Amino acid sequence: MSDWRTPWRAVAAMFILNGALFGIWASRVPAVAEKFGLSHAALGFLLLTLAAGAVCSFPIAGKAVDRLGAVRVTRLIAVTYPVTLVALSLAPTQITLGAALFFFGAAHGAMDVAMNGWGAETERRLDRRMMSSFHAMWSFGAGLGALSGYLAVYLGMGLFVHFLISSAAVFAATYYAANIPWESDRAAHRDGSIFAFPTGTLVLVGIVAFCAALGEGAVADWSAVYLKNVVQTSESAATLGYTVFSVAMVIVRLLGDRLVTVTGPVRAARISGICAAVGVLIAVLLPSLAAALLGFALMGIGYAVIMPLAFSRAANDPNLPAGQAISSVATLGYGGMLIGPAFVGFVAESTDLQIAFGLLAVLAILIVFASSSLKHTP
Repeated sequence: MSDWRTPWRAVAAMFILNGALFGIWASRVPAVAEKFGLSHAALGFLLLTLAAGAVCSFPIAGKAVDRLGAVRVTRLIAVTYPVTLVALSLAPTQITLGAALFFFGAAHGAMDVAMNGWGAETERRLDRRMMSSFHAMWSFGAGLGALSGYLAVYLGMGLFVHFLISSAAVFAATYYAANIPWESDRAAHRDGSIFAFPTGTLVLVGIVAFCAALGEGAVADWSAVYLKNVVQTSESAATLGYTVFSVAMVIVRLLGDRLVTVTGPVRAARISGICAAVGVLIAVLLPSLAAALLGFALMGIGYAVIMPLAFSRAANDPNLPAGQAISSVATLGYGGMLIGPAFVGFVAESTDLQIAFGLLAVLAILIVFASSSLKHTP
């Protein structure tokens, strides 16, 4: 193994790849909506197909991780995920776009389960907290992806050229780092089923993850639309919302492992939920560009450590193998991230976008009340 290709860097590279591809997509949602003339409801429905692909992939990925090993599954999906992104830009109709979004969501969701399983293995073997730093790399990648969208719009670059060049560049920059000697843990599902819905404390862990991830997904796919339509910014400035959100998450997640060690997971989750709720209210009640960007930044700070805490808790559950436990929590967690955009779209269609965003504050408060479920995180 090359000196620079450490286990941490290998896993971090896969988180960067996953985040960057999602960020690239998120940055061009307004362009896709404009291309097909989509209403809020129609866009929300199409984004629901992305969520459906992810939810369908979670149990399959969880079983594959337990049988084949997290590292092998992560690498396999990393090869196909960029292809699904490029396919989005080639869809000629809303129907084919929906199909492409389904497969894009499936690749995204399956890789989430696999790389979090690999991250949990790395934590256990090196005997120190790392999950927050891995998720920081996801946010870093998402921020880079969003920034590529800003540059693409500025340069007048079409969707196909942007998606092709960006996905190829990020794959070339990350995949080699993941090729290290590593033998993953393997375990059979104890009940022989593909999927186990979370039970006991894992249900609350899943709810915490759901609330945070729904907020993440809403910001990812609707922040640009919110800034353009509600705050009345230019299309290029509208891409800054998710960029600011992602940068804030990166900073907090880089510090997250130390912060959680000092405060404990329960207190860290409670403070995070309050911060996210305040950020939502600022963005909704003070719809200027500066205030909205501040609100998105506070939301990024608030959501930063929640998913790492949830996945660490799930991966170390005493009752289920890691892949099965992670996939069960991911169904509620990242399912929320991918259902969130559709939820915002449907609410915005029947009310308005500000009210839809305001409901995220309620979910952030739920994190505060359910955070005790994270107390068993090692």
